[in-house]
Amino acid sequence: MVKTKITEIGSMVPAFEEERLIILFGPKATPELRDISVIHEVEEQPNDSISIGGKLEIGNKEYTIEEVGSQANSNFDELGHISIYFRNEVGEILPGAIIVSPGEFPSFEVGDEIEFI
Repeated sequence: MVKTKITEIGSMVPAFEEERLIILFGPKATPELRDISVIHEVEEQPNDSISIGGKLEIGNKEYTIEEVGSQANSNFDELGHISIYFRNEVGEILPGAIIVSPGEFPSFEVGDEIEFI
């Protein structure tokens, strides 16, 4: 299990709601990346904690992890970076992304926790 806390929400993040996409990045994200990302602080170092069939919790919503890209765990472990697609249909996945269901975009704010279980 990995628990992180949202510390910042980039100004461009709401624009991705239509795509049902959240881009997570750790605190070392560049200014350009901060604009499009949800910045979070990991409470304990993750280690391959994202897996198909696992759960993702954001705020009070729970999602099932349907697909995990080939680089998702290593990017998350090293950079706190992962792209999360909230979709019911599963398709081709980018290496640094995961797909979760249901396809409902969550509401979240600074201070909320994100958990991978």
